Amino acid sequence: MYTLLKQEGAARRGEFRTVHGTIQTPVFMNVGTSAAIKGAVSSIDLENLKCQVELCNTYHLHIRPGDDVIYKMGGLHKFMNWHRPILTDSGGFQVFSLAKLRKIKEEGVYFQSHLDGKRIFMGPEESMRIQSHLASTIAMAFDECVENPAPKSYSKSSCDRTVRWLRRSKAELSRLNSREDTLNPNQLLFAINQGCTFEDLRIEHMKQIVDLDLDGYAIGGLAVGEPTEVMYSVIEAVEPFMPKDKPRYLMGVGTPSNIIEAVWRGVDFFDCVMPSRNARHATVFTWNGIMHLTNSRYTLDERPIDTECDCPTCRNFSRSYIRHLFKSGEQLGGRLAVQHNLYFYNTLNERIREALDLGRFSEFREKYSERLAKMSDD
Repeated sequence: MYTLLKQEGAARRGEFRTVHGTIQTPVFMNVGTSAAIKGAVSSIDLENLKCQVELCNTYHLHIRPGDDVIYKMGGLHKFMNWHRPILTDSGGFQVFSLAKLRKIKEEGVYFQSHLDGKRIFMGPEESMRIQSHLASTIAMAFDECVENPAPKSYSKSSCDRTVRWLRRSKAELSRLNSREDTLNPNQLLFAINQGCTFEDLRIEHMKQIVDLDLDGYAIGGLAVGEPTEVMYSVIEAVEPFMPKDKPRYLMGVGTPSNIIEAVWRGVDFFDCVMPSRNARHATVFTWNGIMHLTNSRYTLDERPIDTECDCPTCRNFSRSYIRHLFKSGEQLGGRLAVQHNLYFYNTLNERIREALDLGRFSEFREKYSERLAKMSDD
């Protein structure tokens, strides 16, 4: 159940109660695609990095090790020793972006595994069964991810199909939650809004999926190359049609500035591989902007990555040492940078919540939105 605690303009401060704990929103979900954060960061580490929710992927876990294996191991929470909420993506995005060959039909999608070429079928029922096996806190409905840009006529037919698939996803998860052998009978279901960058299609689609009364609503199909201002315009267009008493999730977003701007426009949940991916390539986020740790200017720099940060990395290691690790090809460099970036993202959302609690989010946005998008001069 979502409770709206405070609002500043469209920006929302809330709580979302689940069977695995209460999520304070706005929240950033740390991406552990295959039940692990890339960069050798464990579930135990995540607790110390302020992570509230971990996101895992249905497609990848179905391919390897197999959702049946995870079911037999007691579900994802037990498998990865993580006791806070988990959201599982439906696998739809990966089916459309990674599959070597695919054929979309009304029943679902026929495709080949990106690993070994094995033929696989996934539709709404299959996605729900896999996610039920994984026993995540929140399951995402199976949808079609359309390439952007796309012809409006195809985008419209895709939206219609996604609504039909959503009805099937809801019915199947309801059936699965009622089974005696289901690991998490309280599994929640979020719907996904599509429509490319056509605002009228987005609004129409949002109205249709809201009528189905799901546990939360996501905006999908953005942050895939369109200009940032277009993404913001789409959010502004659909936000008035999203339920006030349900969480809103902007999928695959984004930079620290994107998060601040999307919160300003009424979004509650975020996820992105950027903090961990960039960190593994020595790019880190700080309260003074973006840094590339392999820069020669840090060769003799005794300071932590960010003097305002108290993450495990900043408390214990210098810029000079971390630069040396990257230059030497030591895996520890990536791990330390990933820890810092995840802590930064989680602290960013913590500070956003504090600003909303105090009625000062407008000031926070004005101070940090542009600053966090620039290169650090420190």
